[in-house]
Amino acid sequence: MAKKASARHILVDSETRCLELKSQIEGGADFAAVAAENSSCPSGANGGELGEFGPGQMVREFDEVVFSGELNTVHGPVQTQFGYHLLEITSRTE
Repeated sequence: MAKKASARHILVDSETRCLELKSQIEGGADFAAVAAENSSCPSGANGGELGEFGPGQMVREFDEVVFSGELNTVHGPVQTQFGYHLLEITSRTE
């Protein structure tokens, strides 16, 4: 079976903002609500939900985190050509 993962993310334009939002979430703020209010990605309207995808469907920096990181933990800041992301892996099949 091919590897698949589901994740959600928040995209912002600075590492500082990314770290601020990460500490809010770690302090109990709802990831989806923070995504809806702050993410510059259209997925923010859907709580940052990216759906299910396989390796190579997202940028390399995403793949490295999503296919190796701990589930249900907020990872980041992860820098890509789009900006700075917080990533939460919600499921993964090996």
